[in-house]
Amino acid sequence: MATWTAPEYHPAFEEYCETIFELAEDDLDVIQARIADRMGISRPAVSEMIRRMQDQGLLEPGRRITLTDEGMQLARQVVRRHRLAERFLTDVLGLSWAEAHAEAGKWEHVLSPRVEEAMSKLLGGPTTCPHGNPIPGSGYSPPESVALSEVEEGEAFVVSRIIEELEFVDGVLDFLEDSSVCPGNSGVVTSSTPEGPTTVSIDGESVEIDHYTSERLLVVPVAAGA
Repeated sequence: MATWTAPEYHPAFEEYCETIFELAEDDLDVIQARIADRMGISRPAVSEMIRRMQDQGLLEPGRRITLTDEGMQLARQVVRRHRLAERFLTDVLGLSWAEAHAEAGKWEHVLSPRVEEAMSKLLGGPTTCPHGNPIPGSGYSPPESVALSEVEEGEAFVVSRIIEELEFVDGVLDFLEDSSVCPGNSGVVTSSTPEGPTTVSIDGESVEIDHYTSERLLVVPVAAGA
């Protein structure tokens, strides 16, 4: 990746660009209410920051919340550093997913381009974070995937991605990691009910996953006999 270095921005601008990028990445409508919920701040505060970001040239003018080219570059830089930091904190330092996610939220604002690239080299050029989300600039092409809730009973699957939305729900990352519901692991749906939990067999254990989580857990179905 050819390193792009943004002008110096306050971390608040970086966090907003990151949040807008991740909401769009998860195919969610980027609206002020959703930004407020994701960041845990008031809607008036979001409204004021949106105006400031438009003045800074990070957001397009108008009612739609859309990153400019400059805003997108900043967002991709912050997201890249966050996900690389998560990889380092889990793969090298042995932190849990949840711990790494919290710590990476601090590292993303302070990593220099030199350290960022050294970290990537040390890790062997990873293409995703520990939860399967693409690292910008890595050239990763995600596989065709569906929500776990769409997989029929008796069908096999490979865990592909735990979308960012789930990383902000208390306890979910710990639950999924402890249950071996990790990207690359294979499983089979053993029971499923509409609007109810999905039970899977994975790593020799039976795991019940609530409907909210199973709708946001992306997997690649495995054809019978494949």
